[in-house]
Amino acid sequence: MELHELLSSYIHKLKIQVRFKDIDKQGHVNNANHITYFETARVEYFKDVFRNNIDWIKTGMILANTEITYKRPILLEDDVYCYTKITHFGTKSFEIENVLTIEDEHSKYLCAYGKSTLVCINYDTKETIEVPQKWVESVKNFEKHL
Repeated sequence: MELHELLSSYIHKLKIQVRFKDIDKQGHVNNANHITYFETARVEYFKDVFRNNIDWIKTGMILANTEITYKRPILLEDDVYCYTKITHFGTKSFEIENVLTIEDEHSKYLCAYGKSTLVCINYDTKETIEVPQKWVESVKNFEKHL
């Protein structure tokens, strides 16, 4: 699949700031930082989609699984973007996908893509809960593919 075709299903895009501390001895972003970039984009996605209608003190989600495929190194001076979308809802969990790209005025390059599973939880009881229906509705209103 072409990168253009892959990105066509993503609505949410966030510019990622590559920090000097992200760079390893080989001169590129250390692989562990990709998870932080995904998390940063995920938080912004939630702000944009849920519009602060989640009581993060009582109800939220925990990360259960993350898979990342690395395709190209990211360097300090690169213009990096993270694309985010929710792709599937289960009863108590959902899947979210991210794509990291380097972009300039002429091209886009795939750096990495990942998929994470988030489980909904009640922080007071420390127990899993069903995905709130209002979350599902908010995502469906935002995303074109669901």
